Amino acid sequence: MITVVIIGVLAAIAIPSYQDYVRRGYVVDGTNALATVRADMERYFQDNRTYENMSSTVLAPCDAGVSASKRTFGNFVVTCPAPGAPTGTTYTLRATGSGPANGAVYTINALNVRATVDMPPAWGWTRTCNTSWIVKKGQAC
Repeated sequence: MITVVIIGVLAAIAIPSYQDYVRRGYVVDGTNALATVRADMERYFQDNRTYENMSSTVLAPCDAGVSASKRTFGNFVVTCPAPGAPTGTTYTLRATGSGPANGAVYTINALNVRATVDMPPAWGWTRTCNTSWIVKKGQAC
């Protein structure tokens, strides 16, 4: 009986810790996606001197016309949302989670301002932060 109690206590501690560890792995896809596409946007700017689309064939890396496979990283898809669509000198990128990361949304802009727009309520993490990416449970904004 003591063995069963010990196993129960260990499981009560280990399972939530493991779930948080797995969730942190999902989040890495989103933050890496934003860093990658941000670097692509900066290269695009260096080549074209604007973040906007040059033509219908020369598109900014986050444009909806770019194939989804080039904007998908694990469980996250990167877009340029309408309010922050690329202009000549600025942009905002949004990584939106799907599947097991459904509900997680991160952003970054041309000034490298990072934000956590939302997190799945079931995760129990801080839901929003306008100054950084929330990447683990208990992290303060």
